[in-house]
Amino acid sequence: MHERPTGGIASFNSSVAHPARVYNAWLGGRDNYPADQEAAELAAAANPQIVPAVRANRAFLGRAVRELAGKAGIRQFLDIGTGIPTADNTHEVAQRVDPGARVVYVDNDPIVLAHARALLVSTTEGATDYLEADLRDVDRILTAAQETLDLSQPVGLMLVAILQYVPDADDPHDIARRLIERLAPGSHLVLSHPAADIGAQQVAASMRVYNERAADHAGATPRTHDEITRFFDGTDLLAPGVVELPEWHPDPADAAAPGALPMWCGVGRKP
Repeated sequence: MHERPTGGIASFNSSVAHPARVYNAWLGGRDNYPADQEAAELAAAANPQIVPAVRANRAFLGRAVRELAGKAGIRQFLDIGTGIPTADNTHEVAQRVDPGARVVYVDNDPIVLAHARALLVSTTEGATDYLEADLRDVDRILTAAQETLDLSQPVGLMLVAILQYVPDADDPHDIARRLIERLAPGSHLVLSHPAADIGAQQVAASMRVYNERAADHAGATPRTHDEITRFFDGTDLLAPGVVELPEWHPDPADAAAPGALPMWCGVGRKP
């Protein structure tokens, strides 16, 4: 396990909600602060489907990694927007399939880095690395990732519940495109994103509450099914396409979620 800060990251501030820590609060974790808890509670009050959605999102991540490692033969993963480690992190799922799998995690929260040192522990055969960087720093991320990953071979690119924090002004579709372009044929994009067209009023209300309490960080922007599907440009979408979280290769072992969940997800393969 290594970690390499890359500069340009905002200093730690526990008085302002941060995406990784709010997400941790929604998952029932303890690695968050009162500001994060307040944002999580108020956003969930505005949209009660948030908590089931983030838990279903975590389950989707596990299913997607198992699919890529088990059926597509992917043996290296670039997970951007890691969040605070919890159960069944990307490397744990992948290394159960192949202990030699290699994973690079990327996040911009120093708290995530502190937990990564202790919890993101690789198998002896594999490798797990951590990079402190912002999603917008595509060149920096890919350059650093090459110390652990062989980008001439297929990679599983994980953009799970992260692109909503990139506003339209920063062109998140271009960021996804640039990442995909630099990866080898046979690479896969795993993506989930809050929906603007499922429970639209509740989603808008919860995002408004969250954004008011995360002033130091990019506000969250939900997007429509068509907008999210555009992130897969340059890939061939795997069946069943861009769908609600529980609909992507459902696993009977995953807890059933009540009602429609306000997130879209999908997996695409670069030809």
